[in-house]
Amino acid sequence: MCNNYLLKEEKIIVKINGATFSCIPNTSLKKILEYLDFDMRLVIVEYNSEIISKEKLDSINMKNQDIIEIVTIVGGG
Repeated sequence: MCNNYLLKEEKIIVKINGATFSCIPNTSLKKILEYLDFDMRLVIVEYNSEIISKEKLDSINMKNQDIIEIVTIVGGG
């Protein structure tokens, strides 16, 4: 008999731009940005006080209590 209904998916808490979110542990930073519908070409990401290059977004996985700040670049004139 399969007891999948007894399994609980673990969640972690992260802060994104000051708001609290829950997510699955080890979710990549890139997946978080995609889920929140950010345009990857127009963002600067700070992860636990460190600016992250776009090339590294997929290799950084969320841990409990991580702090993410996302700044969107807006053109104008």
